Amino acid sequence: MRKLRSRKGMTLEEAGRLVGVSKATVSRYETQEGPVKWPIVDALCREYGASEAERHAVVALAKDAKQQGWWGSFADSIPESMNLLLTLEDEAVREDHFSCVYVPGLLQTRSYNTAVQQANEMRLGASEIEHLVDIRMKRQEILTRATPPHLWAILDESVIRRVVGSQEVMREQLDHLLQANESPHITLQVLPFAKGAHTAALGSFVILGGAEPSLDVVYVDLHVGSLFMEKDEELSRYRLAFEYLRAQALDMAASSAMIKRVREEI
Repeated sequence: MRKLRSRKGMTLEEAGRLVGVSKATVSRYETQEGPVKWPIVDALCREYGASEAERHAVVALAKDAKQQGWWGSFADSIPESMNLLLTLEDEAVREDHFSCVYVPGLLQTRSYNTAVQQANEMRLGASEIEHLVDIRMKRQEILTRATPPHLWAILDESVIRRVVGSQEVMREQLDHLLQANESPHITLQVLPFAKGAHTAALGSFVILGGAEPSLDVVYVDLHVGSLFMEKDEELSRYRLAFEYLRAQALDMAASSAMIKRVREEI
């Protein structure tokens, strides 16, 4: 909603005046901080000049907004950025991941994620770690839905070579990646060291794909927090980066073969 309004060049007050609601109401709809009435969302989309496909997609989200996501019971114990990520992910039709440190969360085994949580510089108690791991495992259930999003993951070679937890944990994780690459809804590629410097050398990112390309959002997990980007120029930059990485990475068969070799070495 915010993106459509910004594209039209309207302020919150101007948008609210057009459909007979307050500036605060429009703001609340954009942040989903309270109840949402889909007829108002529909009216706003029309005023914003949204395409039919965009309007139908956004109205569908508004109709579903009253249904609390599975993570609702965890809301008090997870950061707001994760709450937003889970909300976006729940509606995504595809996810494009580039990872240069760890295996993407949606493809991590329980043991691997536990080891990642234990490596946090802010030491956590056993119960806290188990709670975070439970959330990660629950999050993975989107991949087993009747109509799961398509997950395209490009892993820097360092990801499959970094032994997280122990050799046993890492072998289990690599086996899981090999199995995942057999799924019709998952595409996994490895970007080998031999390719040298590349366009995303500064960090990992995720492109969360909406029902329409104009609804896409880029998520970057920074050491000091999380960043969500939705401006057209930002999306174009990351889409281009992902296309470049996809072209540079090994194909699926060669990627699986490399993962098998690394597993044998471990």
